[in-house]
Amino acid sequence: MTAVALTVAGSDPSGGAGIQADLKTFSALGTYGTAVLTALTAQNTRGVTGVHPVPADFVGLQLRTLLDDVEVHATKLGMLGSAGVVREVATVLAELRPGPVICDPVMVATSGDRLVGDDAIDVLRTDLLPVVDLITPNVPEAAVLLGGAPAREEAELSGQAERLLGLGPRAVLLKGGHLGGEESVDVLATASGITVTRRPRVRTTATHGTGCTLSSAIAALVARRRVAHREAGRDAERDPDWPAVIEQARDYLQRALEGGAGLGIGSGHGPVHHFAGIWRD
Repeated sequence: MTAVALTVAGSDPSGGAGIQADLKTFSALGTYGTAVLTALTAQNTRGVTGVHPVPADFVGLQLRTLLDDVEVHATKLGMLGSAGVVREVATVLAELRPGPVICDPVMVATSGDRLVGDDAIDVLRTDLLPVVDLITPNVPEAAVLLGGAPAREEAELSGQAERLLGLGPRAVLLKGGHLGGEESVDVLATASGITVTRRPRVRTTATHGTGCTLSSAIAALVARRRVAHREAGRDAERDPDWPAVIEQARDYLQRALEGGAGLGIGSGHGPVHHFAGIWRD
């Protein structure tokens, strides 16, 4: 059986983030990728110049048509944009449950450009988070979701992760990369408690699409685990082994970050290299 992952996200013409990054990540990790488009963006490695949303009812039609035919083993959510799209996606996911749902609450691009309307935030909190299995906000996104100030030091991350868990998702991965320092610190909060992981920071400007890439890597690995469980005659995990899956995903992202500068794409924040170690020189 082929592991199938779904991304529900916006398009990035420069190929480093959004749908394009997700599909590259799925492929690199041996997973068949499917995609539902929520918005077109005009962007490059320097910034976003425009966003053209897909109507909410058509996003829903894409989802329902796909899931009527294709079995999806894990779903990644990226840029949803409008309140209507967030509400429609939440409704379909609650009805059809296409595997565990990993939500990267995309609100601001690496360049600093805003990608989501203010009216969508409340709907994300009330409608979407309760049907999500893992949410992967960075420090600024966590602050928006919590309606407070961004964390300024590592000691604040665990408390914010626990507060996010209280909004309804089954697990929270709060990414502390925005804090700076020699190490990149992430905090995982689940019903079992808090897990803190640290890795040496990769010094690079090729960071376009890092959040998309990490969340889609998690989705791909979860999809593969679910298929492996089925083929071994075991029940699929309701709650995946998040620490193990996330560490594998971070291994992949680290290789992609280390290889990004070598691509030489664009003149701003270049993309990570989704096929580092796979492409031949």
